[in-house]
Amino acid sequence: MASNTPAPQAPAGPGYSHSGFREDGGPERSTDEWNPSAETIGASRGKHRVLRQQRRAFARSSTVLGVGVIAAVGAGGIATAQDKAPITISLPDGLGGDDEGPAPVGLATMGAPGAQAEEADAAAGDALRSRILQQAEQQQATADAERRAAAEKAAAEQAAEDAKQAATDAKKKADEAKKKAAEEAKKKAEAERLAKLAKSYSAPTSNYRITSTYGQSGSMWSSGQHTGVDFAASAGTPTKAVGAGTIKSAGMAGAYGLQTILELNDGTEVMYAHQSSITVSVGQKVAAGDMIGRVGATGNVTGDHLHMEVRTPGGSVIDPLAWLRSKGVPV
Repeated sequence: MASNTPAPQAPAGPGYSHSGFREDGGPERSTDEWNPSAETIGASRGKHRVLRQQRRAFARSSTVLGVGVIAAVGAGGIATAQDKAPITISLPDGLGGDDEGPAPVGLATMGAPGAQAEEADAAAGDALRSRILQQAEQQQATADAERRAAAEKAAAEQAAEDAKQAATDAKKKADEAKKKAAEEAKKKAEAERLAKLAKSYSAPTSNYRITSTYGQSGSMWSSGQHTGVDFAASAGTPTKAVGAGTIKSAGMAGAYGLQTILELNDGTEVMYAHQSSITVSVGQKVAAGDMIGRVGATGNVTGDHLHMEVRTPGGSVIDPLAWLRSKGVPV
């Protein structure tokens, strides 16, 4: 329990009285001493306790502020601790420190000695810079990998396209070669066929020149068109059977003069006109190249020649030259 007994007073010195004023009228110097009691000590401790609580509350808020600042810097990924100026926090009056120690601060570097704070800041900046560089390297590596993958894909697609085009070209060349080979084989087969037929067929005469062709128009022919081919040759030149067959008719035939009709074994009829003589008879069998008469100028003519006509088994008149060529006869 605190005592309410008044503190003892020191005796007044010379020139002073207990009233507090000197005898000469000036203020009296106090000689009282302060003796702490339970109440005064309690009041003082209470004041210090309030100061400590204020400092601790400010320390907690400063810590939160410091953590927020560090988190903002780390999340941005750009600023470093070295690049930022130190954060200055003004402390309220009475919170700058007392006999119990310095006032607490929020950031980890605040409140530490100057060299340690600089080292901590440098370490934090190096760590952040290292993390940024690592991320940049990873992004660059990813971009390079994507570019390589795109290039490899494009190269593979181009190679596939080239292979496809090469296959198409090869197929085209193969088809062309096959087609050419087929055409050559066909020509060869036709040549062989014609060569074989040439042994079975013959030209109607020799030493000739063609003076009128099939279908030629003119007033010299009663129908207005030439129905055969004229082989001009010297009088007496032998006329020949163009193929194997039987003599169907032989004799004088008006405007056609001395005429011979040869029916081939396939039913085709070949007519020879304007002959000077006939050397076969009706029903006679002949082979290709056998002589059946001679070139002349009998009938309605203007000179020595052989007029030749060809009719199919059905009776249609056709071009003698085209027919002879189809049989391998070079005319």
